[in-house]
Amino acid sequence: MKLRALPVIITALVSVAVLFGGFFAYRQLTLYKPLMNMVTSYPGVNSAQISINQKEVDLKLDLKSNADLGSIMEQFNKQSMPIVGARKVKLEVQDHSDQQLNNIWENAMFPVSQAMANRQYTDIPKTMQQIAGKNSGITAKAQMDDRNVYVSISNGKASKFLILPLSAQATGGNA
Repeated sequence: MKLRALPVIITALVSVAVLFGGFFAYRQLTLYKPLMNMVTSYPGVNSAQISINQKEVDLKLDLKSNADLGSIMEQFNKQSMPIVGARKVKLEVQDHSDQQLNNIWENAMFPVSQAMANRQYTDIPKTMQQIAGKNSGITAKAQMDDRNVYVSISNGKASKFLILPLSAQATGGNA
């Protein structure tokens, strides 16, 4: 039996196209689209970018200045579990800070770092309240989950969101 080259090549190309097209459609319909719809529906989210591979989900958020990052991540962690599964979530928030917020954070960085190092996490919200009290027009907030401490500082026009990992390995330290 003699095989013809053209039908074999066409069959192989169609098979590859169906296989990869199906894989792409599966990823779009079951991973990207549901996660994107979920994240962009949260109050305070301007836009989001999501990148998914076998080991992790990269989530890049552009937040409004009044966004509640801790609540957003709490909702995301609860609602995304069936989609994300065992993948690690890597979060990045677009920076919309100004010089005033950078200066405020520089003054708060030492007490917050000290609280993180000593595992005195209850000192972080106290520090944020002190910042808000000392600077008129500034709102400062800290929230925590089992992975990170989320710090938000805003003056109404600009905002600074920080994600501080709880684990020493994630910050590059030795534990």
